[in-house]
Amino acid sequence: MKHGVAFRKFSRTSSHRMLMLRNLVTSLFEHEQIKTTLPKARDAARLADKIITLGKQGTLSARQRADAFLLKPTVIPKVFGAFAERYAERSGGYTRIHKFGRRPGDNAPHAILEMVDGPRDLRIELTSRAIGLELLRGALKNETATSLMKTGVEVTENILEKERNLQPNERGRLRSLTRWNLQKVLKFRQPHAMTELSHKVSRYIDLLLAKPTAFNAIQTSSKMETSRDMPSAPHPRAGEASLQETRGAIALSRGAMLRTSKRR
Repeated sequence: MKHGVAFRKFSRTSSHRMLMLRNLVTSLFEHEQIKTTLPKARDAARLADKIITLGKQGTLSARQRADAFLLKPTVIPKVFGAFAERYAERSGGYTRIHKFGRRPGDNAPHAILEMVDGPRDLRIELTSRAIGLELLRGALKNETATSLMKTGVEVTENILEKERNLQPNERGRLRSLTRWNLQKVLKFRQPHAMTELSHKVSRYIDLLLAKPTAFNAIQTSSKMETSRDMPSAPHPRAGEASLQETRGAIALSRGAMLRTSKRR
């Protein structure tokens, strides 16, 4: 009897966990990026890869199996349409896990699970920022930041395409690791991804150039407003203690307001 109760509890726990994983996979396909704990992200990633494989098969039985697993029927056309087309040349690895600190309370490891090559892909965002930073550093060797604010830094598709075609031992404007990330994020993407990446790099360079200037302007204006609005401190009179005075009234009455040490 005890074994039967234990088996029923285990079955309910397993069914509850499977329902939770189905919900995570459905949310992943709907939003293309979710945040959960690291063990759940790993389990959901394995199930999501299997569903994408069914979507690439495109058969009636595959559609029925995916429909039986996913909790929202509106996600089915996306799996068998957009995702199947996006990952047509990939043989696997349709998801990516980023570790994201720990959850407050139980200190469980957090993670971000996302679909690769999607509009919210963190890898291409980080790569575009690394490219922008290195191109800006190279431009600052010959020009000042003020002149670059006026002219800008040239970021064209030809520059990125040239860096993409370089070998690891060849020297270019980017580091070998950044060039490798550039080649990796564009390997299975559509041709228009190069244009989108160049726009991201240009926007990040403009942000890097504008941020110090805006910060200095805001800091200068705030200092001017603070000095203009703050009233001047009144000069203390004889026998009156200032805000930072620590000496007693007898010493102040004897004219010791300006003395910093006792007389020998």
